[in-house]
Amino acid sequence: MIPVVLSGGSGTRLWPVSRQHMPKQFCNIFGKALQTLTLERCQKMGSAPWIVTSQTLKTLTELNLRQNNMNDVQVVYEPFGKNTAPAIAVLCQVLLAQGKGDEIAGVFPSDHLITQESNFLKVVKFASEVAANNRVVTLGIKPSYPETGYGYIQTQPQGFRKQDSWEAFPVIKFHEKPNQEKAEGFIAQGNFSWNAGIFVFKVSHMVGLFKKHQPEMWGLVSTLKKDLSNLEEIYAKVQNISIDYAIMEKLGGDELACIPAEFGWSDVGSWDAVASLEKGEKAIEVQASGNFVFGNKEKNYSVIGLNDVIVVDTADALMLVKKGMSQDVRHVVEALNKEKSPLTKDHIFEHRPWGYFEILKDTENFKSKVIRVHPHAQISYQSHAQREEHWTITKGSGEVVLNDEIIPVKAGTHIHIPLGAKHRIRNNTDQPLEFVEVQLGTYFGEDDIVRYQDDYQRK
Repeated sequence: MIPVVLSGGSGTRLWPVSRQHMPKQFCNIFGKALQTLTLERCQKMGSAPWIVTSQTLKTLTELNLRQNNMNDVQVVYEPFGKNTAPAIAVLCQVLLAQGKGDEIAGVFPSDHLITQESNFLKVVKFASEVAANNRVVTLGIKPSYPETGYGYIQTQPQGFRKQDSWEAFPVIKFHEKPNQEKAEGFIAQGNFSWNAGIFVFKVSHMVGLFKKHQPEMWGLVSTLKKDLSNLEEIYAKVQNISIDYAIMEKLGGDELACIPAEFGWSDVGSWDAVASLEKGEKAIEVQASGNFVFGNKEKNYSVIGLNDVIVVDTADALMLVKKGMSQDVRHVVEALNKEKSPLTKDHIFEHRPWGYFEILKDTENFKSKVIRVHPHAQISYQSHAQREEHWTITKGSGEVVLNDEIIPVKAGTHIHIPLGAKHRIRNNTDQPLEFVEVQLGTYFGEDDIVRYQDDYQRK
């Protein structure tokens, strides 16, 4: 099987940890990033995994792969998100062009948690065997309670193929997220599963389904060049639609199967879900109980007179929410977006292709950062129109290029970057290079940059 990981998301449901430029699949919530855990599972399926993700997540994706030595993973970068149907169509076209039309592919979300990996891999193997007979197979989650936050898959009562404790059933219908009464009815009937967004299919068969049910989309995607150079042109024209709407809901029971299963699945869709899976930070509770804290392991937390509260603490935001109400985090995000607050998009830290920076202080008079440059990496050769900079090297060594002059630097070196001067710093060693930057001027935005040379082709 060829495992395909779809990596997108707006980063809102687990705010303030997850944000637009740091969506939850890259957040270290369970010891490792969810995308790392997903790729580790996928690496056990026989073929090297693929990722389909947005160009805006390229830096985080490549950093995640590099940190985990996942050099065999191949990535397709979408110019912008257009939902899951175009993503799967493009992946099918790429595999078709590589002569892999007869292979089985499995599509998996990047941001779900699975705690029973052995069961999961066995179910996926069974699904691939069913899919080999030109059926699309979806994995359903056996519901344990009437959840209103998930879509449901309704299957026929009688299955058509069994293996071990699992059985494949023809699908009758996909149902949108129900209200409480409907959800209770689904559970009572018994032949309903939660929709986990996991699909398994033969590549050539899925291509045929796109040709039949989405001819306009496939007409565009089929013109994709091998080097993907016209992908942006295609995406500008292709419809924004999910694979459920585009294909799955149009298939009959003889074309689409569901395997209801249990493998410790969670879509980690809220802080309530996280609190049910994690212990959280240690907190001193005084006349308090049932509280969950997610924050800084080196920080002391105390809760007095409060019960069943979720506390989420980051460097620039603190959120308290009553357990059972964390779905309403979206209203906080909506309010911040109306204020055009950067808190929904960025943390005080940011990963770049060459390294990392963290904002220490941001005032009207100055802005300071700590900056790390990876071994054998360099920032772009650039200048600023509205600020000068002072760099003090705190760790490692390298060289600064200042108006074409090369200046060796090491811990303790101070460099002054005058207003408008061309400059870059280069780490030409095998160890990280760190320095503190202090900006002085009239504007400290990240967009006050003119780039003359850049290893990463940024504008």
